[in-house]
Amino acid sequence: MIYVSSDLLSHTFSGTGIEISVEEASSLLEICEPGVIDKSRFIVPEKTGLEFEVDEFYGENEGLTVAEIELPSEDFPFEKPEWLGKEVTGDVRFYNAMLMKNPYKNW
Repeated sequence: MIYVSSDLLSHTFSGTGIEISVEEASSLLEICEPGVIDKSRFIVPEKTGLEFEVDEFYGENEGLTVAEIELPSEDFPFEKPEWLGKEVTGDVRFYNAMLMKNPYKNW
């Protein structure tokens, strides 16, 4: 089953990054949630020029695949592909922080 999230409040930062020191990285890790989410991300083009970000999870979340699309507006028309499953926007179980606390294998 592939789930979909079209949450306009969720953001993915991509493109160029900035270089930081080991000390800065360590400081950032101290304020992060504990644990690691193991996943691969695939970009799947959509007919209107938008893109689905499809995450395939591994480890404790093996078997979970989530597709996300950033719509310009809530009423933006797009054709749902046949492979797209149920809408999970706003379902906290699918947030990365929650997947570390309560992995998919425990559902």
